Amino acid sequence: METAIILTPIGLLSLEGNREGLCAATFIEDGRAVTKVIPNALQEAVKQLKEYFSGERTTFSLKLDPLGTDFQRRVWRELETIPFGKTTSYLAMAKQLGDPKVIRAAASANGKNPISIIIPCHRVIGSDGSLTGYAGGLHRKKWLLEHESPVTQGSLF
Repeated sequence: METAIILTPIGLLSLEGNREGLCAATFIEDGRAVTKVIPNALQEAVKQLKEYFSGERTTFSLKLDPLGTDFQRRVWRELETIPFGKTTSYLAMAKQLGDPKVIRAAASANGKNPISIIIPCHRVIGSDGSLTGYAGGLHRKKWLLEHESPVTQGSLF
């Protein structure tokens, strides 16, 4: 398993992966140093994330290998269908999975998503439009949604 720490506009992101694909992209709070030499297995992920943060990329085309149960992987595949600049609710996601009663299980699987941003769990919000939990912190979720928003707010004053 190869690891790299990159600096993003919203903090340090730890990437883990190998020849099988990217296994994890998680925000970290400790003071680990940014990786100077990116391992070969992670170079494309780093490139695409830089393009995303600079506004040049709206979709990712990476080989992913997240570790999880069959249900979790099904939820994560569903997350990948949420378009850039759009959001969905946990209830809508449960319905897409075929059973509105799995809303809690879907929310739990969403919270265990090991590949932030690329598997866009930040695009899932409450049915009332509220920002709900995000493993990377609500301030990051808010930033990501604003980054992807097609509407830019101007200053009133």
